[in-house]
Amino acid sequence: QVQFIESGGGLVQPGGSLRLSCTAYGSIYNTYRMGWYRQAPGKQRELVATITSDNSTIYADAVKGRFTISNVNAKLAVRLQMNSLKSEDTAVYSCYLSGNSNYESLLAGNVDEYWGQGTQVTVSS
Repeated sequence: QVQFIESGGGLVQPGGSLRLSCTAYGSIYNTYRMGWYRQAPGKQRELVATITSDNSTIYADAVKGRFTISNVNAKLAVRLQMNSLKSEDTAVYSCYLSGNSNYESLLAGNVDEYWGQGTQVTVSS
């Protein structure tokens, strides 16, 4: 139904920067939020940052002031700029979208959620 093209992960030293990009495509009628979640080994998946089409953002406390999420000019595309990276930021980062896949889903008041397969971010010296 909904698929993602994710890019930008990799290995970086503490204090370094990375930028993640995500484009969503497929059966998408409307969107509420796009963004990123992450999952570290042995931990539950957690929200990193999300954004709406009118640029309303939500950030996890752990990344506030270091990460910035933005909409890319192309529709259904977001970018996450990650600065001052720490070892605890090491995780698989997955793109996220909430919305409706069709008009019927919207009328029913549903909120469908989708996650990408993820890209590895490793912060290590």
